[in-house]
Amino acid sequence: MKNVPQPRRYQSQITRDGRPFRMAVLGSGPAGFYSAYKVMQGIRNAVVDMYEHLPVPFGLVRYGVAPDHPEVKNCEEKFAEVASSPNFNFIGNIKVGQDVLLKSFMSHYDAILFAYGASKDRKLGILGEDKLGGIYSARDFVGWYNGLPEFSNLAPQLDVSDTAVVIGQGNVAMDVTRTLLKDVDTLRKTDMSEHALATLSKSKVKRVRVVGRRGPMQLACTIKEVRELMRLPAVAFEPIDRNLLPLDISTFPRTANRLTKLLQEGSPVSAIDAKKSWAFDFLLSPNQFLPGSGPNASHLGSIEFARTKIMGVDAFSPSAKVKLTADHESIPTSLAFRSIGYQSEALPGMSELGIDFDDKRGIITNDYFGRLVAPMQEPDAARPMPGMYCAGWVKRGPAGVIANTMEDSFATAEALIADWNNGTSFLTGGDGWDSMRSEILTKGLRTVSWKDWLKIDSAERARGKLLGKEREKFTDAKDMLGVLD
Repeated sequence: MKNVPQPRRYQSQITRDGRPFRMAVLGSGPAGFYSAYKVMQGIRNAVVDMYEHLPVPFGLVRYGVAPDHPEVKNCEEKFAEVASSPNFNFIGNIKVGQDVLLKSFMSHYDAILFAYGASKDRKLGILGEDKLGGIYSARDFVGWYNGLPEFSNLAPQLDVSDTAVVIGQGNVAMDVTRTLLKDVDTLRKTDMSEHALATLSKSKVKRVRVVGRRGPMQLACTIKEVRELMRLPAVAFEPIDRNLLPLDISTFPRTANRLTKLLQEGSPVSAIDAKKSWAFDFLLSPNQFLPGSGPNASHLGSIEFARTKIMGVDAFSPSAKVKLTADHESIPTSLAFRSIGYQSEALPGMSELGIDFDDKRGIITNDYFGRLVAPMQEPDAARPMPGMYCAGWVKRGPAGVIANTMEDSFATAEALIADWNNGTSFLTGGDGWDSMRSEILTKGLRTVSWKDWLKIDSAERARGKLLGKEREKFTDAKDMLGVLD
């Protein structure tokens, strides 16, 4: 694979009981593909079967990466190299835990690797969040403009307010902010879905306020994301309170130094010349969503925030904590986006197999190297579960960029390879997809192979060519499968 660190070569056991190593990967995003790549390189003749609930692969790369960041999607080419191996099978359009019981995999594979990512987002848990119109999940919004079938009918009302509030200051919050402010014509050549472009072209949003509980030195987003927003044409950045920034940055680490300078300099576009603007609002914790008045009583009218205060003597420490104060502030708006993180959830059938899922953290309990461990009675009594591994967000939580996921997935694969070579206990093994296929087809389920995906891919590219863009995604699974009829 190009531009990917080459893994160590192992003098591995090729077979046990005369058959090659077989692994089921649940999920076809970066974690699944990077883990598969490493294992196939590390265990000779290893066979990997990758299961995906959608008819199409690539997970968050396809449906989570911003359309105006096409370079981030270059990893799809690397994943395609993995999929081209005769020892790799893609089985799309299969919902594990629903279409096929999770326990069914146990007798057909040496190992199961959970790499299915985060399927929901974290909620604020405050008044009005689930009752008022005009409040959207950033995850839903990103999925909507990226053509994820689940959210194709979201229809966000971007024409009800000239001010949008984004709660959260991570990279996804920056993507949402940039999408709302960017000239829609610059997005037309991206693979953003046409339904999203139509809605954005009618947007009345002129100002976006990006709100966070902590201060500027604790920003969760990357400098790259902030810089990109600062450079948007005809968009001004509203200056922040200089008291929130350190006076002397000479002793600060390079990253903090660069961030401070960037926030101090702001955008080159003045407020007078700008058509739109955005701002960071710091030290505000959402308290409740309040309804509008009269006929708008069922719609968002404003957001009440509690002011926070940084605790401790070092207000500029990246790890500084905050506490609530008695002061409050309200921001009038009819449009808000919740962007405080994604969260994984357990697959149906996990508890039946004794798999411990931490609902609070949204991860499968593991030994930090990706080995699943049985529920612990004592802190030091963790017991690895034979042949069960995890990688990516379901292993460590939804944080970091694709490069972090690659490193994390390689670490899990390294642990698995070492276990195989050391004679550690695995599952009973079997013929993998060769055996699973008959069980699935008997149920009348329709699967999608890698060859089938290439046909869908070709059809999407053809649709895009007619619109002057790289691709126009199908936003309904039925339409994807229709290509194969």
